[in-house]
Amino acid sequence: MNSIFITGIGTGVGKTITAACVTEALQADYWKPVQTGLMEGTDRDTVKALISNNFTICHPELYKLKAPASPHLAARMEGVTIQLRPIVEQARKHQPVVRPLVIEGAGGILVPLNEDQFMLDMVLQLQARVIIVAQNYLGSINHALLTAEILRAKGAPVMGWIFNGPENSNENDIVRWSRYPKLGRIPFADHIDKAFVKAQTFNFG
Repeated sequence: MNSIFITGIGTGVGKTITAACVTEALQADYWKPVQTGLMEGTDRDTVKALISNNFTICHPELYKLKAPASPHLAARMEGVTIQLRPIVEQARKHQPVVRPLVIEGAGGILVPLNEDQFMLDMVLQLQARVIIVAQNYLGSINHALLTAEILRAKGAPVMGWIFNGPENSNENDIVRWSRYPKLGRIPFADHIDKAFVKAQTFNFG
């Protein structure tokens, strides 16, 4: 499948805004299979509100869970079991013929989906190319390199990094040590709207 998986080095590092920018840049379709924390709204709604092109379809979530927690815990609280097979089957149905499908994960790459499988298992079964989203904070180098290392060890095809927030020299170090390229960066902004998302450019190689 021509799918791109957006993961992050942790929670709250800008995956959804990055997913919107990548979706807009590629005029791709967007899907977040598992959404937790419904009281705060959905990432699909956020992306849909930020897209300008007339091609993108933002597909509904397969699993929608109320608690703002990891998928396995939120599902456990509601008596639900998240299964990978229907996610993979639905991804095939959503995949456009000539455009990419941007798939947004929940949290980081080792966030558990259920009692036995992690977000990483979703990436591998989807055979998706991965974009890692990183932001500078105390401990971010460690989180970034651990994410890169597990993806490399498992043979996941990584496209590279997209950084966001205030610029920092750590970005160059992370690129050098991980040996994955920098695709671009999304600057810090007090207000993010369609014009901001449309203005972002990336080097997808």
